[in-house]
Amino acid sequence: MLLRFGIENHLSIRDRQELSLVSAKAIKDKDDHLIPCAASPSGFVVPVAVIYGANASGKSNWVDGFTFFRNSILYSQTRGEPGAPIARRPFLLDRAKQEDSTAFEATFTIGDVRYDYGFVADDTSFTEEWLYSTPKGRRVKLFERETGTFSFGRALRGQNAAIADLTRENSLFLSAAAQNSHDDLMQAYIYFQSARTDLTISASTIDLSELFSGGLDDRIVRFIGGLDTGICTYRCEESAEDDREKNMVESLYDAVSGVLTREFPKANTSALMQGFQQGYALSRLKIELGHKAESGSVIYLNISHESSGTRRLLLLLHHAFKALDQGSLLIVDELDTSLHTQACEAIIALFSSRDTNPKGAQLVATTHDTNLLRSPMLRRDQIWFTEKDEGGATHLYPLSDFKVRKEDNLEKGYLQGRFGAIPFAGSALALFGDRTHGA
Repeated sequence: MLLRFGIENHLSIRDRQELSLVSAKAIKDKDDHLIPCAASPSGFVVPVAVIYGANASGKSNWVDGFTFFRNSILYSQTRGEPGAPIARRPFLLDRAKQEDSTAFEATFTIGDVRYDYGFVADDTSFTEEWLYSTPKGRRVKLFERETGTFSFGRALRGQNAAIADLTRENSLFLSAAAQNSHDDLMQAYIYFQSARTDLTISASTIDLSELFSGGLDDRIVRFIGGLDTGICTYRCEESAEDDREKNMVESLYDAVSGVLTREFPKANTSALMQGFQQGYALSRLKIELGHKAESGSVIYLNISHESSGTRRLLLLLHHAFKALDQGSLLIVDELDTSLHTQACEAIIALFSSRDTNPKGAQLVATTHDTNLLRSPMLRRDQIWFTEKDEGGATHLYPLSDFKVRKEDNLEKGYLQGRFGAIPFAGSALALFGDRTHGA
């Protein structure tokens, strides 16, 4: 489970900003949905956190930061080229920060053990990296890295020195260790591998073929049906392939494979080409959702005829149920895009019930849906805000920093600017000067 995640010098996040999923001891809000966690300072973590803020206040930049952090762990060793720059994006509104390093750090748990992992990067290398574990309350160094020098704790067994020699300046040791099957570090790697992030996808462009190729999860059908969509079943068929189409795809495959082999002779492109083949196979699926007609019969409609909300809901639920099954982390940017408040609240409910979330999965979502502030499933320590200062830097802070009562109307308070994190609140006409209509 994720306890904390901090970012410094990434996009609009200039100074270190930290999101905490540790439940606050000081507040007396509803607590029967909290996840027990022996490694948490309070003994519990929250299953859901939602982030509010004006447009361009930095909500999506927090998601982008976690995505960069995760992708660096998963792919810096396998996809990076020797000597290639690190694609970090520092804060650009302060000249000094453009030259400063970017830093990320996560505190998470696996079982009853707490881990602290992080790294620091400049434009060309990962200058620092560290991993500590805290079994039974005692902090233990697993490894540290500083300007190309590695040191290892006695608790970390394995081919540490050999893997350090394989780790490039522009790749992470944790990434290299996972690629070389380092048993003691695989659990940490798998934790971030199982996390799903950045689902800001236009509903009109969502390709749902992969969701249906192995059979759609029955829970998704029941969930959508329960929202009065009329959907009660589905069917998926593979369209016939004619010789002309087959020959065209084979020619395209050979051409793409040839270009990759010629331009990137040292790169492993097998996974990419396998994805090409899988993508073609999925494109031939004919997907239809069954709607219950007034007569009681089922009428099937092509997935392209469904609303953008239905299509996006299918995608979100696919990832949500995977996270619930694995007890993993799901991060969603703009949860409310194309979705009704009740659909958003129903997704939050999946993570907030110990019946549907027995493994301790967590959801972090950005949103503009202020109706959710009235949800009984969200405590004050589950609601966060982003706001930019006069220098354009994002600040992230929780509602629990404010003195509010349980009976207060949080939605009204937020819209009135009581907690900050809202856009211009005056008369829109004032933005155009003192001219009045008809003047």
